[in-house]
Amino acid sequence: MGSKRDRIIAVVMIAPSLLLLAIFVYGFITHTLYVSMTDWGRQMALAVRPEVHFVGLANYRDLFTSLLDYRFRQDIVNMVFFTGMFVAASLLLGLTLAILVDQHIRAEALFRTIFLFPMSLSLIVTGTMWRWLLQPRGGINVVPTFFGGQPWPFLWVSSRAQYLQFNWQVVPWYLVIVAGVLFVGLAVLWLVKRRRSVAALCGVVGASLLAWAALDAPGLQQALPFPEMHGFNSAIVGIVMAATWQMAGYTMALYLAGLRGIPQELREAARVDGAGELQIYRYVDLPLLWPITLSAVIILGHIALKIFDLVFAMAGPDNAPTSVPAVSMYLTTFRGNQLAKGAAIAVILLTMVSALIIPYLVYSLRRREDLA
Repeated sequence: MGSKRDRIIAVVMIAPSLLLLAIFVYGFITHTLYVSMTDWGRQMALAVRPEVHFVGLANYRDLFTSLLDYRFRQDIVNMVFFTGMFVAASLLLGLTLAILVDQHIRAEALFRTIFLFPMSLSLIVTGTMWRWLLQPRGGINVVPTFFGGQPWPFLWVSSRAQYLQFNWQVVPWYLVIVAGVLFVGLAVLWLVKRRRSVAALCGVVGASLLAWAALDAPGLQQALPFPEMHGFNSAIVGIVMAATWQMAGYTMALYLAGLRGIPQELREAARVDGAGELQIYRYVDLPLLWPITLSAVIILGHIALKIFDLVFAMAGPDNAPTSVPAVSMYLTTFRGNQLAKGAAIAVILLTMVSALIIPYLVYSLRRREDLA
């Protein structure tokens, strides 16, 4: 009787939170998804009673194929390059700092505080500060003049140089290929776990996607009526520097906690076997730090995919070489009043973040169940 009463009390206590979550999170997500499938914004978007019609996936098609949405596609490319460079730089610098601090140096607490301090700042403050530092005619560029040299010519966030260019027309074909391979891999994984029904479903989907790519390659590669070149904008490097400066200390704290949690007996055993310090880090520490690395990648990747305020503060919303989808969403929605297309960009960002977060959550829950 008491157990039933406790369950009722628990349900009553959490019901308000669940209701608010359902309305202000999932309800708004559902409404945003619906708005993204309308034409809200084409005619009198800010009217008291705007005329809105359902158009299906037309906004999504325009974002990836329309000539007017060229910038959004470059924003996607910028985000991919920014995410890869930012995550890699933060992991490498954070691990290096953690290894150095782990040497039990003097004033260790002071160094930990110094390295973690940037994380306490808001991205707006960080962006403003780094905007001053990366001014083409000031900041870092004038450092050589203090030693009698010439100032550096780097344009940083204002550069328009582009490298590693590729034709956007081939992207749909490659995406279908990648999706097909992933589903085939999932089929093999489920087959090993003897989940034959799920394996069969994944196998059919994967084979269908690969067959589609093989049979309809010209159609998939002609989403646009003309070649559209995109690539890596060198201005992204300045944004990566600022973001890495802010988050490397956080990554250091994660790695430092992991290093302090490794039993010394394992390292001593490796030394007895003749391993040097580099070999100990490579074969003992780094494998044991893999769960922390995975967690750091998910957290940093999530930050990178939805980055907005840092880019806005450093380069402004109109600087196309450093623009990312979140900036385009802001401009499309609040400056262009194209509410439906802005909602479509928001849904695309949500999908990207979910594709990163959901598999990690599933992996974490299963790992927790296995340990239990």
